[in-house]
Amino acid sequence: MVLAALSATALAAEPAGDSDDVAIRDVRVFDGQRMQPATTVLVRDGRIAAIGPQLQIPAGVPVVDGRGGTLLPGLIDAHTHSFGEARRDALRFGVTTELDMFTDHRLLPAAGKERQSLARTDRADLWSAGTLVTAKGGHGSEYGLAIPTLDDPAQAEAFVRERIAEGSDYIKLVVDNGAAYTGKPRIPTLSDAAMQATIVAAHRHDKRALVHVAQVGDARKVIDAGADGLIHIYSDRVADDELVAAIKRRDAFVTPTLSVMATLSRAGEGAKLAADPRIAPMLQPAQKDALNQTFPLPQHIAHHLPNALENVRRLHAAGVTLLAGTDAGNPGTTHGASQHAELALLVQAGLSPVEALRAATSAPAQRFGLSDRGRIAAGLRADLVLVDGDPSADITATRAIRAVWKNGYSVARVADKPAPRVAAGAVELLREGQPAPSWSATSDQMIGGRSQSRLTVGQGRDGGPALQVAGEIVAGAANPWGGIILFPGAEPMGATDASGVRELVLRVRGDGRPLTLLVFSGVDMNGRPGVHQVATAGEWREVTVPLSSLPNVDLSRLRGISLAAGTPGPFAFAIEAVELR
Repeated sequence: MVLAALSATALAAEPAGDSDDVAIRDVRVFDGQRMQPATTVLVRDGRIAAIGPQLQIPAGVPVVDGRGGTLLPGLIDAHTHSFGEARRDALRFGVTTELDMFTDHRLLPAAGKERQSLARTDRADLWSAGTLVTAKGGHGSEYGLAIPTLDDPAQAEAFVRERIAEGSDYIKLVVDNGAAYTGKPRIPTLSDAAMQATIVAAHRHDKRALVHVAQVGDARKVIDAGADGLIHIYSDRVADDELVAAIKRRDAFVTPTLSVMATLSRAGEGAKLAADPRIAPMLQPAQKDALNQTFPLPQHIAHHLPNALENVRRLHAAGVTLLAGTDAGNPGTTHGASQHAELALLVQAGLSPVEALRAATSAPAQRFGLSDRGRIAAGLRADLVLVDGDPSADITATRAIRAVWKNGYSVARVADKPAPRVAAGAVELLREGQPAPSWSATSDQMIGGRSQSRLTVGQGRDGGPALQVAGEIVAGAANPWGGIILFPGAEPMGATDASGVRELVLRVRGDGRPLTLLVFSGVDMNGRPGVHQVATAGEWREVTVPLSSLPNVDLSRLRGISLAAGTPGPFAFAIEAVELR
């Protein structure tokens, strides 16, 4: 009975009409700082016009009865990786703004225009670091985007200028050699000199310098160098009071991203969120799948979440500003819904529910200079979330969403769509002279290996474009690999319905080493893939892969198709004329 009632609430229709005017009457209001008793909020032309218990509502303005509920400012997720359907997923769960920490910089000019508009939209607004600052082979370079890297401190000034020219709103640095999770360094990271020079350059251009760290020692270094914020909590151990005092003295903020820490340390944490009856009805299939995924990391890292919670508790006790961010885009998380889990984890770490709500509204708005959002006050844009109950008494009440407004317009919170269909036909190889976004280099670095793969554009058999893949397979991982992967959906690992497809045809040329083609499908990317061996030679040859007859392949939920080398040593191959039939 309770489940049915909650599902009915989640699926309730939003106020009808295309108006950006609305009045929410007799509602408890969290204004970004504190709770106000039952009052009325009037929205006109996409902005908050007035707040007060005795407001006169103009004729013709739609009225929503807010009794029994709480009106919140639109939530701000202070750490995401936004691509594909991310911003649509976020908005349906009341996250109206995402602060992205690494995405394709080509998305940024359009995002900048969108966030200035008060027009109807089905996506959260986006601010972004664009391309992160990392060393050659360092964290952030393993995902297939062809990104510049920084190894010479003398180039830091030019590097930062280039990021700003691309549209970066702030500068993100990576200071992490992987030792926090493996016990010893496994990837390159920025040198101290390069890190320091980049922070100085960012400040010279009036940009915030935000740093990804995982270890206490690195946190101490970057704070001493002037970092404005740490965008993960250090978790290799519990930090001493000296580091906490230094962060407070610097007035730096910390975005703990406890959602990812929980996924690392507690099996099934994302699945618990996916099963919450207040959340489940609004999840898209790809979101459910993402929440059920886990990191392929060893079990001995279970101490990271307890360490993270204790470190957050100490920072909070010292008065350090904490921001709510999920690192959505990683296994075990999803855009929008995971912010509600992050709030609960912050409360578990010692914040009061009201303090956790500030961490997801007014605090990130203030720290990132977003003056038109994060609070409910006259003149600000009407990004609003109406929930049942009182989240100041029970933080999980934020999950019982009754309605969402973006720029004053009600947001359609459509439940469970089927996986988008993929039609037979040629697969896009290039876009604007670069590998199309659906293609990515892939290697065993994502499971702690050291193999490398690079994706570039070359020339095919008849002078047309081809995707060139080269790198080196390094022994050490359980199953070392390096190659290329095609994600047919709107976002990596998202399920698509390719049930009308029977085979994959492509032309391939290689160095004579055998390649393995893997087809990932079904509930998530962690199931057993379909496997097809591909021989290569110095000349181009056509290969047909019988997708529909491969064991372990569910084409109704196709997620990815990879082609990779596995024999230790250098490798090189190219593909062209890829077609689904």
